Amino acid sequence: MKLPKNLRNWTSIIGAAIAIMNFIFIIFLLLVTFIFDIGSSYIGLFIYMILPAFLITGLILIPVGMYLTKRKLKKQGDTSGTKDWPLIDFNNPGTRNASVIFAAGTIVLLIFSAVGSYEAFHITESVEFCGKLCHTVMEPEYVAYQGSSHERVSCVECHVGTGADWYVKSKLSGLYQVYSVLAKKYPTPIPTPIHNLRPAQQTCEQCHWPEKFYDRKLKIKRSYLSDEANTEHDIQMLMKTSSDHTALGITEGIHRHIHPDIKIEYIAVDAKRKKIPWVRYTNLKTGEVNIFEDADQKLSQNEIDSLDMRTMDCLDCHNRPSHNYKIPQNIIDEFIVAGSISVDLPYIKLVSMDILNKDYPTTDSAFIAIDYQVKTYYQENYPDLLQSKKQEIEDAIASIQEGYSKNFFPEMGVKWSEYPNFLGHLETEGCYRCHNDTHIAENGKTISRDCNLCHSIIAQGTTLSMEYSNLEDPLEFKHPVDIDEAWKEMLCTDCHEQLY
Repeated sequence: MKLPKNLRNWTSIIGAAIAIMNFIFIIFLLLVTFIFDIGSSYIGLFIYMILPAFLITGLILIPVGMYLTKRKLKKQGDTSGTKDWPLIDFNNPGTRNASVIFAAGTIVLLIFSAVGSYEAFHITESVEFCGKLCHTVMEPEYVAYQGSSHERVSCVECHVGTGADWYVKSKLSGLYQVYSVLAKKYPTPIPTPIHNLRPAQQTCEQCHWPEKFYDRKLKIKRSYLSDEANTEHDIQMLMKTSSDHTALGITEGIHRHIHPDIKIEYIAVDAKRKKIPWVRYTNLKTGEVNIFEDADQKLSQNEIDSLDMRTMDCLDCHNRPSHNYKIPQNIIDEFIVAGSISVDLPYIKLVSMDILNKDYPTTDSAFIAIDYQVKTYYQENYPDLLQSKKQEIEDAIASIQEGYSKNFFPEMGVKWSEYPNFLGHLETEGCYRCHNDTHIAENGKTISRDCNLCHSIIAQGTTLSMEYSNLEDPLEFKHPVDIDEAWKEMLCTDCHEQLY
């Protein structure tokens, strides 16, 4: 086939070969994915991003080679077919053939570019792309996400949301993240990006909108004491997520914090927002304003003016909605409830918690340590059980290892204490950051720590000594272990945060 003279050069030929080979690879992988129904973000990356990049590189080499050859021919005095601008004469076979190849190639390239760009966009928005591409770095978040209530919600719906402006921001931020991973410049653990997250009104409330409030919910918490019998202790609470009556909406209850007529602003003095010494409550309907200051940690006016002030939204309590790392106590309780760990193994709750509260350099070393420590404990204290309850011990070891693998990631320095969950007040201060009786306004009002503001206890106790009440007359909390009245004077975290 007759073609322009300056097309006959090794640079253009190599470029054409690269383009053709990558085009064939793309078609082959597409056929494989369609015929055998094989699909993953990795194959997608090759089909729609990596191979097209090589294909375009090859196409670019073709005109580069033609240009360099034309200059070389001019220097040699050969000016035939090397004019600065091509003469479009379809009576010339070379021009005609080149034009047909160029037009056909351009059409095919445009079609594949359109499809490829569309698919590449969706790949970069996929959960696998976000969670698996940077495996070591994102493994903790990806694993925790898979066990969350938002597992069917894609990452970008919360982390990016709708609109071009936040999409561009996320991609620009992603460029630095890619550099950090490649250059290993990321910290361990990675700080939660709470200061540049999109407002909850634009993400969370697209599904959980305040006007569609939630009725009160019965929560049954089954836990086990750290005694020889692993005594079961149950507590049943009515969570006051909204008002007593549906018609009242969210004028009362926990979700009153995000009532459209109420604005709550606060100042935190630490990056994780664990310490909140200043709160301003504004009733937008009546104009009532109250400023509550922590008597134990009062801020100066200069600090108030200089520190960031935040308007409270969903994420100030639900701060780990999709990436929650459980504490050892809850991990073991859930396995016992599910029957994965036998309650008949003496002190298994205590042994398990003791093991999970130790630090290990790697996940593999933790697995070895878990197996060794459980067997050593029963060898030293209950040697007969190593044979009579061999399978139960093996099942317990496997469950502890599973719980560790889903909640502890030593390679990234990740565990529950690094990412505290503020939904509650047992292991982290959570509610107590504000509701602690020390935040007082000038008119004498306080932000109360009364338990019955958020929930009512309707049943509590062990299986042999359960205490029941009705919804109108809730029970007073009784600590599972007798500590007299100390729980009334202390915060739960004063003990529980140190135990785990």
